[in-house]
Amino acid sequence: MSILQKRILITGGAGFIGSHLVRRFVNNYPDDEIFNLDQLTYAGNLENLKDIESSPNYHFIKADINELDDLKKIFDSNLITDVIHLAAESHVDRSIQDPTAFMKTNILGTLNLLLCARDFWKHKMVGHKFYHVSTDEVYGSLGETGAFTEQTAYDPRSPYSASKAGSDHMVRAFYHTYHLPVIVSNCSNNYGPNQFPEKLIPLIINNIIHKRELPVYGQGLNVRDWLWVKDHVAAIDLLFHEAKVGETYNIGGECEKTNIDLVQMICDLMDLKLGHVQGTSRQLIRFVKDRPGHDLRYAIDASKIKNDFGWKPSLAIEEGLSATIDWYLQNEDWLKNVTSGAYMDYYNHHYSK
Repeated sequence: MSILQKRILITGGAGFIGSHLVRRFVNNYPDDEIFNLDQLTYAGNLENLKDIESSPNYHFIKADINELDDLKKIFDSNLITDVIHLAAESHVDRSIQDPTAFMKTNILGTLNLLLCARDFWKHKMVGHKFYHVSTDEVYGSLGETGAFTEQTAYDPRSPYSASKAGSDHMVRAFYHTYHLPVIVSNCSNNYGPNQFPEKLIPLIINNIIHKRELPVYGQGLNVRDWLWVKDHVAAIDLLFHEAKVGETYNIGGECEKTNIDLVQMICDLMDLKLGHVQGTSRQLIRFVKDRPGHDLRYAIDASKIKNDFGWKPSLAIEEGLSATIDWYLQNEDWLKNVTSGAYMDYYNHHYSK
């Protein structure tokens, strides 16, 4: 191994954001060895990475971050130099149903990775990075104005966001206590190809394809900032290679939409692409009981990453949604494979009237 070669462990690399990040690193950094660690639970899918699975610098490891002894062996046997940590339980509805799993994976699993990195790099912390990918949901809920900055106080409102807040605090504690070289980023809602269809955008696309009702929580007035997934992984790439250790960056799409406005945009684009009369898909919209603790509004102030590195979103929401819909329409076999019986059980539990 050359002195400059990196051996990067990307956790959760078979998931939605993780697979886009793994692909980018495998293709852009052929001299680095990329190790994709994923447990392959419901949202982890190796089909997401078929195009790079034979690349000489790509390696897949099926493992659980909750198993500390297994992680120690992975660090030792693969001489891991850096970690980009995305593996997490990540859906608010699931956290309401089973908060224990979120605390275990998102806090204790993160702790396990931190312990391995601390112990494996203890003789020389310089030259390594532990990059922790987090969410804007740790900041809580906004009113009609304002945006989250890196200085916004944490105020999580769901078991999911509380578990991510806990993992963020643990990462920073290892920086201050053990001088572990960490970077943290908090992103807004991602969308794009390969997203598991429990999330709003692919759920709506999938339901329109199958002429099912389109469930919208409450009156659809909750506001989210939408970030094209490839813009997100470009930002992670940039920060991983250029940001100073100990820093935190917010990554947002500069695109606030109410849920109902977003759903109607998808309906109109789907009607256009499927050759339906405009308004056909909107007739499928059904408002359902709001979920507990549903945050009203998120918005990211991404001034820091823009000012420090010149990063900014590359796609407007209309262009990104169109590209996303095209991908799902061209990959209906992928959708069919992931929307199995287990998915439908989950769907019926959360969206039944």
